[in-house]
Amino acid sequence: MPRMPLSRMSLSRLSVAAAGAATAVLLTAVPAAAHTEVEADKAQALAENVTVSFHAEAESDTSGIKEVRVVLPEGITPADVRYGKGPEGWKFSATDDGWTVRGAELRTGESAEYSVVVRQLPDAEEVAFKTLQTYGDGHVDRWIELEENGENPAPTLKLKAAAPDAKPLSPSPSTAESPTPTAVETSPAPSPQAADTGKDDEGGLSAGAWTGIGAGFLVAVAAVVFAVRRRGGAEG
Repeated sequence: MPRMPLSRMSLSRLSVAAAGAATAVLLTAVPAAAHTEVEADKAQALAENVTVSFHAEAESDTSGIKEVRVVLPEGITPADVRYGKGPEGWKFSATDDGWTVRGAELRTGESAEYSVVVRQLPDAEEVAFKTLQTYGDGHVDRWIELEENGENPAPTLKLKAAAPDAKPLSPSPSTAESPTPTAVETSPAPSPQAADTGKDDEGGLSAGAWTGIGAGFLVAVAAVVFAVRRRGGAEG
């Protein structure tokens, strides 16, 4: 039996169904986008003086962002970073492991956008900037997961391979290793009691010991004087 040709309406319905199925597949395969995004003007390993821009999307319907804290990836130190620009009135401050930008609470729903300048990017394929963004009501969004498919992925910057002539810069002055302290600098000072009862550095007796000897000598002299006077009185 010959097949009946499909009508235009049937073809249209099939096209819509196919498009819906394809969209569902794509939504399932693509990982969730980070709600804090990062980009750079020179996204390349070992690139120098790179402007890195951040877009911290507001997730609260009741309060605005007032602070963004970032933990640096391996290969970048706080001394390698300086502030670029950000929301009006916000201040940048370095921490032990990254930085914080904070200021007056932004309007509810307004994203926090700011930039920093990194002295040199590390020799890596990607760098993740773990981010905590705090709202005026105290709520904190934690974009810290390193897995792309995580629920709270950290903003990650993909890097091109380093240029053939690129070399790592020497450490920043403030992060260079300081000389190891000597024993004199790290050893606690002896207590006054310990100084009085021990021996001095040259092996002689301490002041306390000499005081004891002097007291014994005076007692001996007094005893001799007493004995002489007593004998003289007996003979008289």
